Amino acid sequence: MSDNFPYHVRPFVATDAVSLFAAVRASLDELVSTMPWCSPEYSLAQAESWVTFSQQAWAARTEFPLGIFERASGAVVGGAGINHINRMHRFGNLGYWVATPHTGRGVARFAAREAARLAFGEIGLSRVEIVTLTHNLASQRVAESLGATRECVARNRLVVGDAPRDAVVYSLIPEDEERWSTA
Repeated sequence: MSDNFPYHVRPFVATDAVSLFAAVRASLDELVSTMPWCSPEYSLAQAESWVTFSQQAWAARTEFPLGIFERASGAVVGGAGINHINRMHRFGNLGYWVATPHTGRGVARFAAREAARLAFGEIGLSRVEIVTLTHNLASQRVAESLGATRECVARNRLVVGDAPRDAVVYSLIPEDEERWSTA
């Protein structure tokens, strides 16, 4: 992705919490139905806690949360990252979300690709899984745009709103990067 793309990813810093809170609140209707961590009561304190957690996770190298930022304003427009890492078998989970006003612009594909590069490069994983709820077709399109292999529908794979839900499981391996577009 060229430097002309109007978005970039990086780890969160403390001053990002207010912008993260605004991005989540602007997208509550979509996020509550697809993201286990989001609820209608999402607060600034939760955003601050997430930023603190993400900094600690990076320092401990246990998870690698990334913010997605608009280059021009510096505003948070989403998140991505690598978590649920199994070091023994060198795999982890890749997740992403984009604030509603920024969807449909290739932002999720860009951020997922950057997170996958981090996973296969710096983190040293040999497999990354993308797990999406069965009704989350937008996230499934992102996974497929990266050349991820759809492996199965896993029963009761995610819990959203205290209810277990089926989810589609995709995988990426380092060789899949050869198929990634430059768009």
